[in-house]
Amino acid sequence: MNIRVLHQLFRYECDVHMATGGEQAIEVCKALLPDLILLDVVMEGMDGHEVCRRLKADPLTQDIPIIFLSANGEEDDEAIGLELGAVDYIGKPFNPTIVRARVKTHLTLKLQSDYLRSMAMLDGLTGVANRRKLESRLEAAWSHACREGGPLSLIMIDVDHFKKYNDHYGHQSGDQCLRRLAIALAATLNRPYDLLARYGGEEFACLLPDTDLAGAERVAQKMLAAVAELHIEHLASEVGPQVSLSLGAATVLASAERDAQDLLRFADEQLYLAKSSGRARLCARFYGGS
Repeated sequence: MNIRVLHQLFRYECDVHMATGGEQAIEVCKALLPDLILLDVVMEGMDGHEVCRRLKADPLTQDIPIIFLSANGEEDDEAIGLELGAVDYIGKPFNPTIVRARVKTHLTLKLQSDYLRSMAMLDGLTGVANRRKLESRLEAAWSHACREGGPLSLIMIDVDHFKKYNDHYGHQSGDQCLRRLAIALAATLNRPYDLLARYGGEEFACLLPDTDLAGAERVAQKMLAAVAELHIEHLASEVGPQVSLSLGAATVLASAERDAQDLLRFADEQLYLAKSSGRARLCARFYGGS
């Protein structure tokens, strides 16, 4: 059973993409991030074991399950594949029914794993990303910005006098307020790779890859307007009769001399400035390169 036979076997059940060489296989996997990889040990150029080793070493592809296919029936060959991180090993000649059943099993396990992973990255109250997800995405965005040289922006968002809101209206109303705010803030983002996260308590954060300071300020102003349009009463606030936000935005040109935590610190500095200047406003700054 060669690569084209496998393609025919699954083409009506899945989106199937093929690669005939090791380097090409790695490129396809990084570009498409498939749910499962069927990998022959013997390939043009780089062999399947080396392809597996490289995919498992890359954070982008390390969680994609790999099933090895091989005509080599030696136990050592199978052991090598499993030690490299493959989830299964199927020897040739293949039984199409067995191949389909094993692929279905591992796809099901992958989808379950993805679901559990996504739940671990979501804030239970608001449904937006949690701090763990933000920090993970921030590190990835920082690495990308270092390689590509583009700007990276972060907005820190604080609900003004939220403790007083909870004291005045009760924690149940406070939770409902945070949910409404999260929905409104998330709706201001248009790009799939922009991220809104609940950072903790009444604080949110918004990660904006490939965004300069002017772009970050536009998003922040949209957030201020979106929350104002909610008209959530807050009679205990010292700012005004409605729930309001203080925002701090920072933009950097990432470099090896800095790290992602610097961007968090810069945005927090601007948030502190917004709060100490009277709240219900945005403070923003471009921090340049190293």
